[in-house]
Amino acid sequence: MYLPVKLLHIVAVIAFLGNITTGLFWHMHAARTRDARLLAHTMDGIIRSDRLFTMPGVAVIIATGILAAIAGGLPLLRTGWILWTLVLFAISGLIFMSFVAPLQRRLLALAQAGSAQGNFDYPGYAKLARRWEFWGAAALLTPVAGLVLMVLKPSL
Repeated sequence: MYLPVKLLHIVAVIAFLGNITTGLFWHMHAARTRDARLLAHTMDGIIRSDRLFTMPGVAVIIATGILAAIAGGLPLLRTGWILWTLVLFAISGLIFMSFVAPLQRRLLALAQAGSAQGNFDYPGYAKLARRWEFWGAAALLTPVAGLVLMVLKPSL
């Protein structure tokens, strides 16, 4: 049971991290155009992909991680690399819920309003987007650090 659960865990991590990474990339790519319609479309896609890949990925990562640890005979809170990965994963979730998701909704609303009105405040959008990119990077780098811990399994 351990290896199939571990495989599912790894696939979920790949989808989770890949979705966050590509969201940041596609937004930066769209922002170069300064086109409100394209930015609204991009932010809508990012929000949808979070619903389809990031959020379910979180549930699968947690469930399969716990199952793999149990199947492998590893105590969750007494195995340092597991404990600290859980902490980093929780920090990432807090960052996402507190900063990333609300900023995404604000960016979408700004771009939609600019597209509908034909009067897009790109400098205001770009300022907000820099905050979103910062917090998005933080929400990405914390689970990447957890990935490093999971692979290297240092004595902590």
